[in-house]
Amino acid sequence: MTETTSSARLSSLWDDAIASGMSEVAQLVYRSNLLGSDKRVTNYGGGNTSSKIFENDPLTGKPVEVLWVKGSGGDLGTIKRDGFATLYMDKLRALKNLYRGAEHEDEMVGYLPHCTFNLNPRAASIDTPLHAFVSHPYVDHMHPDAIIAIAASADSKALTREIFGDTIGWLPWKRPGLELGLWLERFCQENPSAKGVVLESHGLFTWGDTAKSCYETTLATINAAIAWLEKQTANKPAFGGVRHEALPTEQRQAIAARLMPAIRGLISAESHKVGHFDDSPVVLEFVNSRALDALAPLGTSCPDHFLRTKIAPLVVEFDPTRPDLASLEAALPGAVAQYRTGYAAYYERCKRPDSPAMRNPNAVVFLVPGVGMMTFANDKATARISAEFYINAINVMRGASAVSTYRGLDEQEAFDIEYWLLEEAKLQRMPKPKSLAGRVALITGGAGGIGRASADRLLSEGACVMLADIDEAALERAHADLASRYGADVVRTVRLNVTDETMVIEGFNHAVVAFGGLDILVSNAGLASSAPIEDTTLALWNRNMDILATGYFLVSREAFKLFKAQKIGGNVVFVASKNGLAASPNASAYCTAKAAEIHLARCLALEGAAEQIRVNVVNPDAVLRGSKIWTGEWKEQRAAAYNMGTDELEEHYRQRSMLKRSVLPEDIAEAIYFLASEMSAKSTGNIINVDAGNAQSFTR
Repeated sequence: MTETTSSARLSSLWDDAIASGMSEVAQLVYRSNLLGSDKRVTNYGGGNTSSKIFENDPLTGKPVEVLWVKGSGGDLGTIKRDGFATLYMDKLRALKNLYRGAEHEDEMVGYLPHCTFNLNPRAASIDTPLHAFVSHPYVDHMHPDAIIAIAASADSKALTREIFGDTIGWLPWKRPGLELGLWLERFCQENPSAKGVVLESHGLFTWGDTAKSCYETTLATINAAIAWLEKQTANKPAFGGVRHEALPTEQRQAIAARLMPAIRGLISAESHKVGHFDDSPVVLEFVNSRALDALAPLGTSCPDHFLRTKIAPLVVEFDPTRPDLASLEAALPGAVAQYRTGYAAYYERCKRPDSPAMRNPNAVVFLVPGVGMMTFANDKATARISAEFYINAINVMRGASAVSTYRGLDEQEAFDIEYWLLEEAKLQRMPKPKSLAGRVALITGGAGGIGRASADRLLSEGACVMLADIDEAALERAHADLASRYGADVVRTVRLNVTDETMVIEGFNHAVVAFGGLDILVSNAGLASSAPIEDTTLALWNRNMDILATGYFLVSREAFKLFKAQKIGGNVVFVASKNGLAASPNASAYCTAKAAEIHLARCLALEGAAEQIRVNVVNPDAVLRGSKIWTGEWKEQRAAAYNMGTDELEEHYRQRSMLKRSVLPEDIAEAIYFLASEMSAKSTGNIINVDAGNAQSFTR
């Protein structure tokens, strides 16, 4: 897609050899993907593109002019043909005859579906009139940081004129809708030689007579702004200079691992939040600057930024030269409560008679001097994207404050966008969250058959999953598979030896920094061994105890620490074994260690109940298919114990069971999901046997 030169300019990657063989619609997709691939051009989900294309009307067979424009909710970087809305241009122009003025423009959105061409189900966005009324066939609307830095300046009109002359015009702030579309139409009529316009506090519109010329005008305009800003800010310290030095990387990560669960617990009363941590150079430059306290409360300017990051971030009071984390943690509840009070006051000041009820009053963005930025949202992708949007805002503030005075969006305008009835309708149309949305799970033995199946089941219900395993190659395979199906945002991995206390602590910290906290521990790491008691070496005995007892203790201890720091409960599921209840020949070390697991779970259920921490056990039996422990000596040893061949073992276990059925990893995963979900909210200290029936292992 786009690439960066050494001077930070955008280079055109338009390939005539590729584009010349494309249809008009394919060129629109191609142009959109090129533009959306670089966050300096536009942020995720932001901006839109359009082409006015003549097509045959399916009713009359005659050619008609059709507006192809990015539909509601799409992302330019990944959009395909079906992401575009299609509308009759003659019907869009006819809307002007129905328009009753700016105070009634929201009602015009209801007419857009009546303009749909060819029964296209893709909903048209509020920006549709902006593209329709520009008198050029190809239009780009982008949110480049360099342009918004100009647009969000107190002197934005004069600066636009200084940079672009008559080539690019300027329009004052106006919320997107039909009225702004009419403003753009009038601008094009009055300035026929102009190639675009800067929208105050918003972004950039550019146009052209070919798809390629439109694309190249967009890049040229952004590059001109980048070059001008570079010249103006050369040798100027960003944000007034440095107030604090960034802490070392390891210390930043450690502080994030400690703070994020505390913050998450304070803001998850309504629904569990997932976190994202960013300590990139651009973030550290801002949080460590002299201007942080002055600029951060001003909030963002571009509506797209604002909708993702809220009215303003919460700046955590922290002195990195004296990193007193205990005092910081003690102060967090008051800081979060103060933000909520301030947000409620903002709502009361700005609400309209028909405003929707106040939404979650907690901050989305948390800025910590010396450390970085933490963002929280209902899911991992949104938390990450919110961070990306705030980085866009940082870039804007850097440029605007260096060449003029930065201006955030007017408070009432910000409120009217946040609580816009059209935005509320969009929120109400969103699907119901899945049962584990906002939950974070860590699964030990995550690359094995049961662990991988459990990850699949929890991910399918909306959870984020950290796969922990000692087998790096298996971890890579599991991650590649699950990430390809659920997305890289929600699946992470960490190499973890559950018998190594340091690795366990670091592994849990890794999970916290990745997702903000923890809700579910699936303790599943295991091994199996078989030997008569006289042949059981001390090393074999200790290995069973180390992995199956000590390992379960170590991961449970770290999980309990996190659950208690968050104060929103927690869930531990032990994957034990039928052998923890029913003895087996020649497996005393294994059976004893599994019995220890089960009794540890009972003890932890007692300890955790007052904190709403539930601890339960799943007891599998004879899960041969997909299980790593059945691929080595254990299978041979168990076959020998029953005096049969290894290929007879699965049938032996099936026939031994009461139900005469094989037990699969997916069956264990289903039990784990049940115990990890609200379906079992009133169960703790329990055991579910998934063994196809074995009277010896009945719990009562």
